[in-house]
Amino acid sequence: MRTPLFTLILLAIAAALYLAFRVIGNDYLFFLGYVVLQYVVIATAWNILGGYCGYVNFGSAGFFAIGVYSTIFFYNIGQSPEDVFPEFMLAPMAWIFPLPLPVLIVLGGVFAGLIGLGMGYLTLRLRGVFFAIATLALAVVLETFIVNWSFVGGSRGAYVIPPESVPVFGTFIQYLFVLMLLLAVASLAAARLIERSRLGIGFATIRDDELAAEASGVPTLKLKLIATVLSGALFGMAGAPFPFYIGYVEPNSAFNLSYAVNAIAMPMIGGTTSWIGPMVGALILSTLQQIVTVTISSAVNLLITGLLLIGFVILAPNGLVGLWHHWTARRSNS
Repeated sequence: MRTPLFTLILLAIAAALYLAFRVIGNDYLFFLGYVVLQYVVIATAWNILGGYCGYVNFGSAGFFAIGVYSTIFFYNIGQSPEDVFPEFMLAPMAWIFPLPLPVLIVLGGVFAGLIGLGMGYLTLRLRGVFFAIATLALAVVLETFIVNWSFVGGSRGAYVIPPESVPVFGTFIQYLFVLMLLLAVASLAAARLIERSRLGIGFATIRDDELAAEASGVPTLKLKLIATVLSGALFGMAGAPFPFYIGYVEPNSAFNLSYAVNAIAMPMIGGTTSWIGPMVGALILSTLQQIVTVTISSAVNLLITGLLLIGFVILAPNGLVGLWHHWTARRSNS
């Protein structure tokens, strides 16, 4: 199936899902759906570097937070431009600010992608556990920087007040849901396109045997930088709408450990070698976490993630997609 047709099918499914939620008329479904779709994007973003290239990124919460705080930065400029611009620039800036949310999402992706490029240039010569520790250190450095940056709230946090309603969509949560739905469609289409392209083949050679790939003339550093930029950009785009969803952001919520853990666990549960694996893992795990949050407590979420991750690493190291391929191969051979 060609990518344009695949994208149209995803858009049709997305439209049907949105219309179904509108017919049901319960706004909680949009709150739930937003979180699930956010994790679909996050899992797909992690898998571009961690699954396709085999470079485990523990600093994914840092890239997510870059998107979060880029939105807060531009939101604060729109609220008080006189604190940033000289008086003669206030009139033209009034035509630009406040920036619409789709523009903030793009900007979050741009900034996170640039940080990913810098991080990749500094750390991608490391491999294995050394690279993983370096990415974790980057997240800690970014959090320390944000905690001490008063313009975006620093350690006290920042409030973002969304509008009550949006034309056409109605409530603002429905607007957020649609944006995240489109972002999930775009991320899945991009991941599938990468997987089936020469770029994806290059990523696979790095994952399978990087030394052999280098000896064969594959530009491994260039490909790893591309993967880091793409992964970071998707993380940033997933984080950009988050301040409007939650209303109040402080560093612990933006750099939350659950984003880093879930970003790894969801592709591992679904399968890391295919675009569909992170989506399946995100749908299963995030839905389960939302049910547990409502019925028991959100404090149980990381416990559930850890238990499922341990179980799949032991029983199904290639994830649900790997189990499916193994089962279909056995049936075809029998």
